[in-house]
Amino acid sequence: MHAMMLNALHQPLDYIELVDRHPGPGQVRVAIAACGVCRTDLHVVDGELPHPQVPIIPGHEIIGRVDALGDGVRALHIGQRVGIPWLGHTCGTCPYCRAGRENLCDHPLFTGYTRDGGFATATIVDAAYAFPLGDAGSDASLAPLLCAGLIGWRSLKIAGDGKKLGLYGFGAAAHIVAQIARWQGRTVYAFTRPGDAATQAFARSLGAVWAGGSDEMPPDALDAAIIFATAGDLVPAALRALRKGGRVVCAGIHMSDIPAFPYSLLWEERQILSVANLTRQDGLEFLRLVPEIGIITRTTTYRLTEANQALADLRAGRFEGAAVLIP
Repeated sequence: MHAMMLNALHQPLDYIELVDRHPGPGQVRVAIAACGVCRTDLHVVDGELPHPQVPIIPGHEIIGRVDALGDGVRALHIGQRVGIPWLGHTCGTCPYCRAGRENLCDHPLFTGYTRDGGFATATIVDAAYAFPLGDAGSDASLAPLLCAGLIGWRSLKIAGDGKKLGLYGFGAAAHIVAQIARWQGRTVYAFTRPGDAATQAFARSLGAVWAGGSDEMPPDALDAAIIFATAGDLVPAALRALRKGGRVVCAGIHMSDIPAFPYSLLWEERQILSVANLTRQDGLEFLRLVPEIGIITRTTTYRLTEANQALADLRAGRFEGAAVLIP
């Protein structure tokens, strides 16, 4: 197998050849057809997340087909197409797992961060965290759903049932969430970098009724806002845009410090919430709905060997939607 390996933080990935790996009990090997490039991959490469396993193969928006089964695997079969997300293993015994909150597991493993991921031609995964997929849709179009889509779905649930929804940072996740929100009958307001007319037009093309800079106020008070950008100063900005009792949901795994803000912004029962990972139930319910919603992902594809360019383009915001590596 071949892979793009991170051998040192803050350094480019290296293209390497590895001995083929074999699944252990409860695991499967997946021949990778596509792997999305997520902002979390940037956080791993840039050393912004604590205690990464290095060397590591990044990547956690994986689409592929099972080509080897470990002992005890009964729910999957050879040739089946599966999706592999960020959360790759949970202990099953900690208080959070026992309470059905495995996204908060005390002893988790994360794909592409603490266990090898999908910037490769194959990977080994826990069968319990390989979500069965049908044959509809291309591999590249499905890949962003495995993180941008799943985290977006969980963020939307945590945001509540409010009809007027603000999305701060209109990238891979927001362009998927906007489509889900419109399918649910919500009104979407998109917030981009100030002056980013192209992204604002992209948001309007996906049904946003208003699109403007993150330094602007929307024309209506929001019921909820989801922040996908990593800038902590968007939290008070989003609070200012909320109605009484509204919610701000911070959807990223990493964010810069939130600046001090007056208590009056939080008063009147406004809330700030965060999203951590996902549960298997999130994955199953979202992926079951994808064909019904009719989500269309905007993707820019790169060869596996172009992973460093994909990361650089993501960092610089050179494309709309999501980047996807094709081995």
